[in-house]
Amino acid sequence: MEVTLLGTGAPAGLPRPNCPCAACAVALGEDARAATAVLVDGMLLLDLTPGAAFAAARAGHSLGGVRQVLLSHPHDGPPVEVPAGLPQPVRVPDGQESTLLTGHRVRAVAMDAPGTGYAVTGPQGQRLLYLPPGGSPAGLENGTAESYDMVLADVVGRPDALARLRAAGAVGPATDVVAVHLDHDVPPGAESVRRLAAAGARAVPDGATLTVGVYEDVPDVPRRTLVLGGARSGKSVEAERRLEAFPDVLYVATGGTRGGDSEWASRVAAHRERRPGSWRTTETCDLVPLLAEDGPPLLIDCLSLWLTDAMDAVGAWDDAVWADAGERDLRERVRELVEAVRGARRTVVAVSNEVGSGIVPATASGRRYRDELGRLNAAFAGECEQVVLVVAGQAVVLRG
Repeated sequence: MEVTLLGTGAPAGLPRPNCPCAACAVALGEDARAATAVLVDGMLLLDLTPGAAFAAARAGHSLGGVRQVLLSHPHDGPPVEVPAGLPQPVRVPDGQESTLLTGHRVRAVAMDAPGTGYAVTGPQGQRLLYLPPGGSPAGLENGTAESYDMVLADVVGRPDALARLRAAGAVGPATDVVAVHLDHDVPPGAESVRRLAAAGARAVPDGATLTVGVYEDVPDVPRRTLVLGGARSGKSVEAERRLEAFPDVLYVATGGTRGGDSEWASRVAAHRERRPGSWRTTETCDLVPLLAEDGPPLLIDCLSLWLTDAMDAVGAWDDAVWADAGERDLRERVRELVEAVRGARRTVVAVSNEVGSGIVPATASGRRYRDELGRLNAAFAGECEQVVLVVAGQAVVLRG
């Protein structure tokens, strides 16, 4: 089964008309995208968009053989005039299935937002899932779905939809996840590729023809990632974004509750509100056992607070204790943590502060903390497939 992506952009296209934003300004060439429309084996058209006939011709296809046009968007009528020779666009009611004379079977998938998704099974059994912009399948239960060979979805706008499909078993390691309905939320080009790769997905240019069921070499999601950044740099958002498309993430908060500190409570609340509802949270600095266990992805936020707790435990703030046994004990704790990261089999994303580029602390304890955090970051990074530095909300890949 072949699919030709006549467009891969949001309903308004990319760049958006008359939009002055930076993403739209650089959406040129292959990064310019028409509204998403998908031609399946030249016989089934999913969504009718402006210029679809010309887009098909540019891709070396014709719409003359289309036997059915299906709408996925919330509106009930076609957004454009139907070209001569095309059947009138329709919408299959949720849960119902239709069969084309060509042997393709199409089942309408109920969504959690306005619109309709379509599961298409080809004559040879290949399975394709196409989701509308801003939508996620409704009623999925963990481990109950059959796996699709290809999924076309709004990965950037609804990463949680991909997480739900993974939890249900509908998306597996061999599923080709292709991002469509791409908008100006993410700058096109390298940044878009980087974010999609972190979700196990990819984007293709308009006009691309893909074969459903053929393995594509999508970059593997890094098993261990360290995200560094200064205060309010966006490092936690970057770390969380990397796991939004995966279910059952365990969020490890190393800062504790700090009873009576209202400002700290506000920070914790803001972090909680950003996290998907399916994530679990544990507050602990005992990271070694968690890293040794098999399980869902682990997000550690952050190593800076883990180090503070470790230095408290070994008496690192007292010069005499530090000189006697504190330094040795801290080195041992860091060594144990680094070895646990080296042996970790689960996906790990850790956050840490980059504090060595600013003013030299005025106190001996401040300088000691800065130096030890630099050593910890370097040792932890040495065990990670990918290391990212976040500056002003922009992620710079240092490794991977």
